[in-house]
Amino acid sequence: MLTQERHSLILQVLQDRKAVTVTELSKELDASESTIRRDLITLHEMGKLNKVHGGATVLEDISTFEADVETKSSMNVDEKNEIGRYAASLIKDDDFVYIDAGTTTLKLVDYISNTKAVYITNGFVHAKKLVQKGCKAYVIGGELKLSTEALVGAVGIQNLKKYNFTKGFLGTNGISLLQGVTTPEIEEGLMKKEAANRSYMTYILADHTKFGKASSVTFASLDQVCIITDFLPDEKYRESTIVKEVCRS
Repeated sequence: MLTQERHSLILQVLQDRKAVTVTELSKELDASESTIRRDLITLHEMGKLNKVHGGATVLEDISTFEADVETKSSMNVDEKNEIGRYAASLIKDDDFVYIDAGTTTLKLVDYISNTKAVYITNGFVHAKKLVQKGCKAYVIGGELKLSTEALVGAVGIQNLKKYNFTKGFLGTNGISLLQGVTTPEIEEGLMKKEAANRSYMTYILADHTKFGKASSVTFASLDQVCIITDFLPDEKYRESTIVKEVCRS
């Protein structure tokens, strides 16, 4: 097989799978592992892929766009409902829970029935719903960002440093094998990062469309979190994190 043809096949495999190992490529292309490694180095230097230990991952566009709450609320509603329902079932009486602002985490609030746990949130709509349910809820404080209905900034981050959560439920804009768990907003990213660091268990609530995407700010690595999703579009993620699918039997 010609080198150019092999390079083309490698890129095609990556486009389909998003990530692949040297061993897998060696078997599929009937080439030695040393040859595949040289191919990956060449393609990496050409800017065609990301070379990682033992293989490669597809190049991902970095998004800086953030849709507003109204737009996101109408997207993947059924999937968000199932994710929220399952996440709510994880909350126990003695939990001290952090709930991130966002449309998927708001579905979690809709399904919360445990009024013995204590809740902290940076979503003012989330806080209102929790109190209406009879829950003990606290707003973290900070600057109000209307586009995402979130409280962010230095005040919120400083307040987060006071707490140690048993469980944290966070939303995300993208989950990437290379970049981890991401968001396009710097201040929201810093809030999410601090909340993840202060949580004994950090759960990322994300539907399947968030996988294989990356935004400009990484707030957690994959090995730091557990992901609750409707279904996992790429089994490669199980090598880096724990994934719970709530819509796949």
